[in-house]
Amino acid sequence: QVQLVESGGGLVQPAGSLRLSCAASGRIASIGTMSWHRQAPGKERELVASITSDGSRNYADSVMGRFTISRDNNKNALYLQMNNLKPEDTAVYYCNVVGYSWSGDYDVWGQGTQVTVFS
Repeated sequence: QVQLVESGGGLVQPAGSLRLSCAASGRIASIGTMSWHRQAPGKERELVASITSDGSRNYADSVMGRFTISRDNNKNALYLQMNNLKPEDTAVYYCNVVGYSWSGDYDVWGQGTQVTVFS
């Protein structure tokens, strides 16, 4: 079993910054792609950014140039640096890790952390 613990969410003013962290533990074995998703009230969950095991990154158009996804494979950790935040970034942010262990493939989610951008 793999567990993800998120931290770093909170309240921030427009144009402010936050850094989200996600730490994986448990029967990890081999982690593939790690990603951040978000879900605003009444809206569908959407992919924000992803990063492969070799460091290839993809971003949603809405966050490109403002957010940076990174990972530390030695720490089994995932990060999201969010700069120039906008009210429309307000959502619950979830980290996701896809990987493989002896018991099979896994696809696990963090508990979610609230990001609120307000004036």
